[in-house]
Amino acid sequence: MRLLLVEDEKPLAELVRRGLAAEGHEVEIAHDGNSGLQAALSGRHDVLVLDIMLPGLSGYRILQHLRERGVWTPVLMLTAKDGEYDEADAFDLGADDYLTKPFSFVVLRARLRALLRRAGETAPSVLRVGDLSLDPATHRVHRGDVEISLTPREFGVLEHLMAHTGQVVTKTDILRSVWDAHYDGEVNVVEVYVGYLRRKIDTPFGTRSIETLRGVGYRMSEPAAPSA
Repeated sequence: MRLLLVEDEKPLAELVRRGLAAEGHEVEIAHDGNSGLQAALSGRHDVLVLDIMLPGLSGYRILQHLRERGVWTPVLMLTAKDGEYDEADAFDLGADDYLTKPFSFVVLRARLRALLRRAGETAPSVLRVGDLSLDPATHRVHRGDVEISLTPREFGVLEHLMAHTGQVVTKTDILRSVWDAHYDGEVNVVEVYVGYLRRKIDTPFGTRSIETLRGVGYRMSEPAAPSA
């Protein structure tokens, strides 16, 4: 395995390097975001391990640059930050896995092996419904040539609807896919976010993409112009 580790804590980076090198792996180290990005763009690594808090570019920015440029090398985010929103941000930007410090070296090795097993998977496809497009890798949405800014939750709801275009999707389906598995609030929160989406992806463009089926759920379809 050829691995790039972008980590500004030099003792930790060296510890990981020695441990992986002892198992026959080749490890390249970068201690700041800018040099880490340049090394990652070389395409010579099987797996990338990125710390989030780095001098220069953050791990988030490195990941965003890579995915925007079509680099699909598996990425494990390695960080001292712990929280569901930090993890969600990493996954939204295209991370493949996330490990919080302090971590077990045994777990790190297992995560890296799992990433290698998945390394042959293709890049996620851009979802399209009419002239509306959603890119899961870059976390961008466009209506034609116009980019639409969405919150992470709005993006998740839209992604689920577009992935099931033409199908009826219930509020419970959306909650299970987009909200935390332990969410126990009101199911009608989905209505609120669908309303937010309509005001962003449809109303300014005079289209209707999300159909409400009363008592059932929602259906994403080719946009129709509203009647006079």
